[in-house]
Amino acid sequence: MAASLDDKFESLESILSEHLPADVLEKVNLSLRGPGSTAIELPANAKEIAKKNNFDLQGYQIKVAQKEQTRSPRLVRIGAIQNAIQKPTTASVEDQRNAIHQRIDQMLAVAHECQVNVLCLQEAWTMPFAFCTREKYPWVEFAESAYDGPTTKFLAERAKKYNMVIVSPILERDEAHGDVFWNTAVIISNHGNVIGITRKNHIPRVGDFNESTYYMEGNTGHKVFETDFGRIAVNICYGRHHPQNWLMYGVNGAEIVFNPSATVGALSEPLWSIEARNAAIANSYFAVGINRVGTETFPNEFTSGDSKPAHKNFGYFYGSSYVASPDGSRTPGLSRIRDGLLVTECDLNLCRQMKDKWGFRMTQRLDLYADSFGRAIRPDYKMDIIKDPSSTK
Repeated sequence: MAASLDDKFESLESILSEHLPADVLEKVNLSLRGPGSTAIELPANAKEIAKKNNFDLQGYQIKVAQKEQTRSPRLVRIGAIQNAIQKPTTASVEDQRNAIHQRIDQMLAVAHECQVNVLCLQEAWTMPFAFCTREKYPWVEFAESAYDGPTTKFLAERAKKYNMVIVSPILERDEAHGDVFWNTAVIISNHGNVIGITRKNHIPRVGDFNESTYYMEGNTGHKVFETDFGRIAVNICYGRHHPQNWLMYGVNGAEIVFNPSATVGALSEPLWSIEARNAAIANSYFAVGINRVGTETFPNEFTSGDSKPAHKNFGYFYGSSYVASPDGSRTPGLSRIRDGLLVTECDLNLCRQMKDKWGFRMTQRLDLYADSFGRAIRPDYKMDIIKDPSSTK
């Protein structure tokens, strides 16, 4: 029987390493990932903690940007955490959230040991991705305030303690506006305060992605946050399928764009390694794809609306988090089957250098797009198609 992408192999990198001779592997890796990322040595203590707690720990350096005469290097270490849920979905909301907090606490400590400056967690990281079920309770009870909920308080303490900017994607309950829900990323400063929030712009309505049962499209636009470690933005999950979404974060000056996600193998894995990397190239910034791990089984069956039998799980979340560089290089991915922390050192000067080298921003023609989009949203829009006058069709 043919293998499926749900088969729980460790990673593409592990398969290639196992089956290719070293000299061939080097050439294949150069072709697949570009020349820009090399492994870096991480502290022995960090590696020991990761091994003891059974999570993948990898560290890379993206090729240092060209030395400039007028600007000093702007070295930043980016952290990306992927994880599975830690308790069955039948456990209480508090038990599930507390268990995940404890797991992430272990991994944040290791990120600090590895000198991470800015770190992002996966989409809706405090809970199972229960939006497939279309059931409101108990899942909406995971929702919390973006500014003073238990998760933000927990991470604000760690952010200040570790001098680390932390991006925390959660299910937000907006008490000031009728208790509605949002899929929100909270940006927490290394000083322990909330810099701001950004909400998911594009909400899927395909298969088991029943998210609009819970929340609708965000209303915060394409915010970029100025931090002590560079200008960052968050393109949440499904937004990675929309090139204009990536584009606008670049227009607003982002240098690192995180893509915290929850996506399963059968639907998106062939696209995963392409989308964030393409965005990094096209928009001259670093892009960080982060995906959760494992299979989450729910108490009641649900349907997909696509003739599949009723089922209790969404599918296999395949991890494989990675960092892509504006020069087209990318790191290897984290494990498909285990929790993991990816540490990537980069020089943010590379963003401007690639704009200078490739000229994508100079040749961008935003004026042309703005005019076309302005016409396309009108009710009386007619597509700009010129028909062959000699055609009989």
